[in-house]
Amino acid sequence: MSDHYQPIREQFSALRREKKARHRDIAQTLAISEGELIAAHAGTPAAAAATVSPAATEQLLHATRLRAEWPDIIAAIEELGEVMALTRNESCVHEKTGVYRKVSHNNHVGLVLGGEIDLRIFYQQWAHGFAVSEQASNDQQNSLQFYDASGTAIHKIFMKPQSNLAAYQALVARFAAAEQATGIQPLAAPAKVPELADKDIDVTGFRQAWASLRDTHEFFGLMRKFAVSRTQALRLAETQFVQQVDVSSCQDLLQAAASENVPIMVFTGNTGMIQIHSGPVSKIAKMGPWINVLDPGFNLHLREDHIASAWVVKKPTIDGLVTSLELFDAEGETIAMFFGERKPGKPELCEWRALIDNLLSESLTCAA
Repeated sequence: MSDHYQPIREQFSALRREKKARHRDIAQTLAISEGELIAAHAGTPAAAAATVSPAATEQLLHATRLRAEWPDIIAAIEELGEVMALTRNESCVHEKTGVYRKVSHNNHVGLVLGGEIDLRIFYQQWAHGFAVSEQASNDQQNSLQFYDASGTAIHKIFMKPQSNLAAYQALVARFAAAEQATGIQPLAAPAKVPELADKDIDVTGFRQAWASLRDTHEFFGLMRKFAVSRTQALRLAETQFVQQVDVSSCQDLLQAAASENVPIMVFTGNTGMIQIHSGPVSKIAKMGPWINVLDPGFNLHLREDHIASAWVVKKPTIDGLVTSLELFDAEGETIAMFFGERKPGKPELCEWRALIDNLLSESLTCAA
C-alpha cells in the first residue's frame, strides 16, 4: 500500500544528516507545519519500540501519538525528574531546566509553579501530542511535543541525561493513543481579529480604568472590556504609564541586569503556553540577529531584527507600580516581556526600576 508520508520521512532524515537542520527549518523547507513533520513519523512499525530502545534505524525519528489527556500528562511529568522545558513563538525561544512541580488546572487553564519551571497553560489550544524519539550520533533524544490544530508547536519537554528514562517510558505507555495513525490534517490558523479604529475606543474610560488597576492580571480584562489590542492599548495609554523606546533596548537591559546582578522575570509564549524565567542572568551574547542568554538552566534566543516596537509599561497595583519592557513584532504579536523579579505582596525591586529609569533616560537622550 502506498505511503505518501514516506517522502517526508526520507527528506527529513537527509536534511538532518547532511545539514543538521532543525525540525522547524526542515518543516519550512518542505512547506508543511512542524506538527505535520512529526506526525509523518507516527504510526510506523518502529514507532512504539523506538521510545524504549535506542536501536539505530534508517528512520532517524519515531513518534508515538498521545491521547488528548493534556492536564494528566503534564501532572505526570514530575516523575521524569529534571527535564528541559521549551516554549517559543516566531521570534523567541525560551528554555528552562527543572522539575514540573505544583501542577494544577482549572477547566482549560493549567499552572506549573515548581520554581524553575513556571508555566501558564491554555489547554483549549492543544490539539496534538507526541512522544518523539530521535537518533542523534550515538545518543537518543527523547521528548514530549505538543501542537495546536494548525500544527504549530506549543510546548516541548526534552529528557536530559539526569532525567528518569524508566518514568518516561512508563508515561508514554500509559498515554499512548490506541490508534497510531500517521499524519495529521492541519487546520488553518484563526484569522487575527482586526483592531477597532481609535475613534471607536472609549479612550477616556480606558485611561481611567488603567489608572485604577490593582493587579497586573487585571490588564487582560481591561483590554477585553475596551476591545483594544495590546499594542493599541499601549498607543492610547497616558504617557505616565507608557513610553516607547528603541528596539535595541532589550539587549541593553539584559546586559545591565547581568552586570549589576539584578534578578529579572522573562515571559515568552504563544496562544497555548506562557513560560517564565525568574532569577538573575549572566551570559548575554549577540550572534547575528539573535540576542542570547546562555546560562546554566536558562537559555533565551530572541530575534532582535523581528522587534518592530518596544515599550516601557507601568501598571498600578496594590503593591505600587509594576514596570515591564515589552517587545512586539510587526503584526503586533508579543515577542517577550521583561519584569523585575517579584512576588505578589511585595513592591517592585528598586534595582530593576533604576535599570528602567536609565533605559528611559538613554532613549530621551537619543531622541533629542
